[in-house]
Amino acid sequence: MVKDIYGRKDRLIKEKRHDVYQDRSKLPEPTQCPRCYAIYIDGRWTWKKTNSVKYQTLCPACRRIEDNYPAGFVRLTGPFYRQHRDEIINLVRNVESKEKELHPLERIMNISDLNGTTEITTTGVHIARRIGEALSRAYKGDFDMQYVEDDKSIRVQWER
Repeated sequence: MVKDIYGRKDRLIKEKRHDVYQDRSKLPEPTQCPRCYAIYIDGRWTWKKTNSVKYQTLCPACRRIEDNYPAGFVRLTGPFYRQHRDEIINLVRNVESKEKELHPLERIMNISDLNGTTEITTTGVHIARRIGEALSRAYKGDFDMQYVEDDKSIRVQWER
């Protein structure tokens, strides 16, 4: 250990991880995603229509879906859930449609069932959190969410 008037010199600096799906620089405008047809205008992705699209590139949500690398995981379990699965999945779809209307990069990637448990994967952390909050408001139950710092992801658990 080397020590001088400025403090210790042997500490390790932990490098901050960055979201690889977030654009590092501004894209040329207007840019359209060829899969979902979202348009990059005024520094953000939107559903606004434009007369002429000069550039095309996959949006971050479509890249996440292509790579199968979700940012949000929502797990739904419990006997109440199994009895009311269709109703609860409809609520989840409604949350997605409202969220996607304003934020094109927040989408559901996949809904899979296994042994009475449903796992929902999302392209963003905000939609996963909003799904959990909507279920908690509508049906009560046990609701828990954990942000994973290094991965820029969230895990949401709802059970009733």
